[in-house]
Amino acid sequence: MSIEISHVSKRFGSFVALDDVSVSIPTGQLTALLGPSGGGKSTLLRIIAGLERADTGRVRIEGVDATDLPPRKRNVGFVFQHYAAFKHMSVRRNVAFGLEIRHRPKAEIRERVDELLRLVHLEQFGDRLPAQLSGGQRQRMALARALAVEPTVLLLDEPFGALDAKVRKELRDWLRRLHDEVHVTTVFVTHDQEEALEVADEIVVVNEGRVEQIGTPDELYDTPANDFVMRFLGPVTQLGDRLVRPHDLVIGTGDAEPGAVTGRVTRVTRIGFEIRVEVTTEDQVVVVTLTRTRFRALDVREGSTVHVALAPEVVAETVEAA
Repeated sequence: MSIEISHVSKRFGSFVALDDVSVSIPTGQLTALLGPSGGGKSTLLRIIAGLERADTGRVRIEGVDATDLPPRKRNVGFVFQHYAAFKHMSVRRNVAFGLEIRHRPKAEIRERVDELLRLVHLEQFGDRLPAQLSGGQRQRMALARALAVEPTVLLLDEPFGALDAKVRKELRDWLRRLHDEVHVTTVFVTHDQEEALEVADEIVVVNEGRVEQIGTPDELYDTPANDFVMRFLGPVTQLGDRLVRPHDLVIGTGDAEPGAVTGRVTRVTRIGFEIRVEVTTEDQVVVVTLTRTRFRALDVREGSTVHVALAPEVVAETVEAA
């Protein structure tokens, strides 16, 4: 394991930020710390980096007890949400900064910086100031600067949170490709479920200072440990007394299947290629997500009486798992 966090707790006054957290982060993987704001994920990342000190517990990085080591001796690269660039320095000088303060030979610095600028596709912008770059380009510069010192671990604190949705999507695709190329152990904090599901090899769900579940994106989405994880990892709706995914439901207009609930279509909303259908029963509103083709084949509209049930393949998977 690259990072071992053992029984770490942290308080800020009366607020419990982390409560006896233990996590093992595998070497070479891209791991997401996912959870709501104030849940403790950024505090955990800062403790790994040495920017915060845990009240109790230990942190080991690559087998070395780093609990009492200052940040500069932990060999970690850290990227903040707001870049933290040196505004008066060129892109090239920003990337070279960590190498210069370590007094590396000038030829080595020049070669390493050229390599990194090519890696993050900024080779033509080396002489520009950070203010002359777009938000996405500045974040790529920050990643190059963090990688320059060849860190054991790369830590990213909501690296794309300040960017618009389109740029954020482009950068997370790019981050996944970059990680596959450099293979440095990477931990990133996010509250964006889609970002974690799309980019991470493993996700650690953190809530109210505790770890709710650790697993691959598929494991967390398909077999959540509890209702919190299920609600946080994707859309949910209520069918009777059970939490389910809206896309795991089907709508029928003929005879009701066993376990189905009957209601009236009260709202139909198109969201891109999906159709969201709200069905109001006697005591709840059930949300069903359908493809446009399936919705058109049903020939239902607002006011139609329908039956809602779990899709047969989902029922079969549930029986098999039991």
